[in-house]
Amino acid sequence: MTTGVRRRMGVEERRQQLIGVALDLFSARSPDEVSIDEIASAAGISRPLVYHYFPGKQSLYEAALRRAADDLAGRFVEPQEGPLGARLLRVMRRFFDFVDEHGPGFFALMRGGPAVGSSRTTAMIDEVRQAAYDQILAHLRVTEPPVRLALVVRSWVSLAETTALLWLDGRRIPRAELELKLVHDFAALCAVSAAYDAETAAVITGVLQDEPVDGPFADLLGRLMALVPADPPADPQGATGQVPAPR
Repeated sequence: MTTGVRRRMGVEERRQQLIGVALDLFSARSPDEVSIDEIASAAGISRPLVYHYFPGKQSLYEAALRRAADDLAGRFVEPQEGPLGARLLRVMRRFFDFVDEHGPGFFALMRGGPAVGSSRTTAMIDEVRQAAYDQILAHLRVTEPPVRLALVVRSWVSLAETTALLWLDGRRIPRAELELKLVHDFAALCAVSAAYDAETAAVITGVLQDEPVDGPFADLLGRLMALVPADPPADPQGATGQVPAPR
């Protein structure tokens, strides 16, 4: 049931209004639970008028996902100025802002919701991941990354997505902790890859030169150093200098 006075809108204005209403509803509840009647009521129009602008719930859902995907991809855009660790932390805060505000919608975007099997939905998800990947490479100042560094960045984008999805299930870990941890995860993945690959090491070494002693990367180093025992372990070879035979 609608209330208030209806205002006439142009075709595109009405379409954008319906997309916004649908996205709000999809962000609050699973898209499977939202009906066309609810969307029409929230928009202040009749159910048949919704179908005038969108042939069905699927097309409206995909339009809402498109807006959400564009918004989410934009959260990874960050001026390439200052230390990388601080930049990544700001990106993670904006990323979790989106996840926090659009929980069910984010879950639906990354898991397909009622659009499972839709090639358009899959393409939107891939676009978000590619946008995040491209932005991180830009922060690393590389356009053609070494193959191992490319693997690190794609793995980290996937890790951020998975972490956010798991966090939504109960939100048992403080958001700020996960935001910082994901920045630490990025540094750790890069460090491990750099230990095996000179090309990756060259890129990471160049980036780390700008890191301050009080930044996120230095914070990770301090946490790791705290894990190192004060007394080194005993020589496993013993006094004879020979490795004990296996039992």
